[in-house]
Parts: sequence; C-alpha cells; structure tokens
Amino acid sequence: MVFIFYYIKVLSTAYHCLYQAQTEGEKEMKAVFVKGHSAVSVDDVKVPELASAGDVLVKMRACGLCGSDLEKVYGEYGMTSGRLGHEPAGEVMAVGKSVKDFAPGDRVFIHHHVACYSCHYCKHGDHTMCPSYQTSNITPCGLAEQFLVPEWNVSRGGLIKLPDSVSYDEASLVEPLACCIRAWNKCNFQKGDDVAVIGAGPAGLMHVLLAQAYGARKIFVIDINDFRLKFAEKYGVQAFNPMTDQDLAAKIRPATEGRGVDVCIVATGSMKALLQSFELTRKGGNIMLFGVPPKGSQISYDMSKLYSNEQSIIPSYAASEIETNEALKIIAEKQVDMTSLITHRFDIAKAADAVKCAHEAKDAMKVIVTANS
Repeated sequence: MVFIFYYIKVLSTAYHCLYQAQTEGEKEMKAVFVKGHSAVSVDDVKVPELASAGDVLVKMRACGLCGSDLEKVYGEYGMTSGRLGHEPAGEVMAVGKSVKDFAPGDRVFIHHHVACYSCHYCKHGDHTMCPSYQTSNITPCGLAEQFLVPEWNVSRGGLIKLPDSVSYDEASLVEPLACCIRAWNKCNFQKGDDVAVIGAGPAGLMHVLLAQAYGARKIFVIDINDFRLKFAEKYGVQAFNPMTDQDLAAKIRPATEGRGVDVCIVATGSMKALLQSFELTRKGGNIMLFGVPPKGSQISYDMSKLYSNEQSIIPSYAASEIETNEALKIIAEKQVDMTSLITHRFDIAKAADAVKCAHEAKDAMKVIVTANS
C-alpha cells in the first residue's frame, strides 16, 4: 500500500511539473519589433522556452535604447541584425540542466553578440569581425519582457553576474560603455591629450566621461542640439554648436597650442561631422569613426591632405566580452557616473513612446525601457 501511494505521488508530481512546463510555455509576454520605417509595435508573443541544456531564460529589468536601435527604426542601418534592444540587464528565471554557473534569481548583464574567440579574426583581436559574432543573438530581442540567452553566449562569457553595487539601470549601460572603451583602446590616447567629441548624445557623453577618467587635458563637445550641449556642459567641457559657432577650428586650435586635438571622436553618423573632424584634429592625430553611418554614406575629401597630415581614421564597431568586463569593472568601482546620463524611463508597454522620445531628443539623453511586472 505504501508503495502504491508513493507511486501515485510520483506520478502526480511528474504530471504537475509537466503541466506547469506546458503552461509556462504557453504564457505570453510583450516584445518590441520594427514594423516598417519610423514605426515600432509592442506585440504579445510566447515566452521562449529553453531549447538546449546550456540555455538560460532571463527576465529583462532594464534595457537602454541605442543610436543603432534608432537607426534601425528611422534610418538605413547597414548591419545584418534588425532586432531591437542590445543593452539588457535582468534576472535569471530558468536555466538548462547543464548550466552550473547561473541559477534563478541571479542578477545578470547579457551580451547579445558573442565571438568564438578561436577563429582567424579573434586571434588577431578583431572579435567583432568574427563570423559567429553577428549570427549569435538573444531571442526574441533585448526589448522583451523575457528572452532566451543561447548556450553559445552563456558558454563564451556573454552572461555576466552583476555585483551588488551595480543597479539594473547601471548594468543597462555596460554594453554602450564597452563599445566606447573598445574605441579608446584603438586611439593611442595618452594622458594629457586634448579630445573633441562630435555628437553629444548618450554615447558621446560616455566618451566624455571616459576622457575625464583617462586624464584628458581639454575636452570639446560639438552638437547641433542645444539641450544636449547644455547637458554636456554639466561635465565641465567646452561645448559648441556649429550652427551658431562659426569656424570651430579657429576656436579650438588656439586652446590646443595651435595643433588641434589629439583624438577626435565622431559619435554621430553625420558625414558632415566626419569632414569637420579633419579640420579639428592635429597632424598625426586620430579620428575615431564611432557613430553609425547610414547605409550608402559617402564623403568627398582631398586625400592628399589626409596623407600629408598623417591623420588616421579608425572605425570601431561594437564590443566583445573583453571590453564588457572592463566596462562593468569601471561602473562597479564608480570611476564614472553612468546614471547621470539617464533622463527617461518607460515601461515596455510604452516602448513606442520611448523610441520616439530618444529619437526626437528634445529633452532626452539616455532613455531606458523597463519590465518590472
């Protein structure tokens, strides 16, 4: 009799687990998708299920909106991925049976693209050029109430536990800061160098914060958005609007002993800004092409001047787990105040409003989407 009772109890428990798993699989959540030019929608979709033993399911707690997200909605994004939201931080909800380093309840940062770290590109340090980098991603996207982190990402450092000192808001800024760090690592910057940042958006001001943390001497910020210029001035930099401040080179060069800046970071996709950087940067200086140029962007420039001035144009796209861990360390140690950049928070149900707010940038710097329900 005891054996029969035990057998029935086991069957009941198994049936309950199976029913619960089926119910969980049938649950719906909100996710954000591009629906044509200048349009996004918040759709109800099924919560993704663990597809392999190494997968992890995460509930999004905060996800920043990036300039590349806006380019996917309003512009001509040149990369292959059309998914929205690649700056998510959240809480682990479920793990596959082979996952040992993470458990439900863990607070994590999630990297959407993860390199293989073994191919020809990776061996040369070009991790974002790895063929696997673009093909790896989270499902359905970072702007979703829950998303699946595949085994590929989990096993290669794409899922990182957050220190207690780092909030979800701060963690949602890890990825863009990592991208900035990768750019700076390419620039041959030396302490005491002068820096210009063209584009005073969230990424531009992250470059300002890094320039200060790295010991830049003078920092100049250029933008056509007066709200963002005033926002930048809070960090003690000199701000200029090229629409009203004529001949910026004539104003900036005297402040740099006539040379021009050592590093000019173009944190906008504007080709006018790129052309302007040639005039602001000293001979032998570095021009960082950081902003996302719209597909088909072209410039016309006298290349003999570029040659004789030995200026270097250095593109920098995205970041790997190397820079991601460096960014998390900088944030955890409070070397930079990332939360000072956040001006707006929207619940995921209002994601369309969040995208519009970030795009118009009338009074917005960093816009965060949350899913706390």
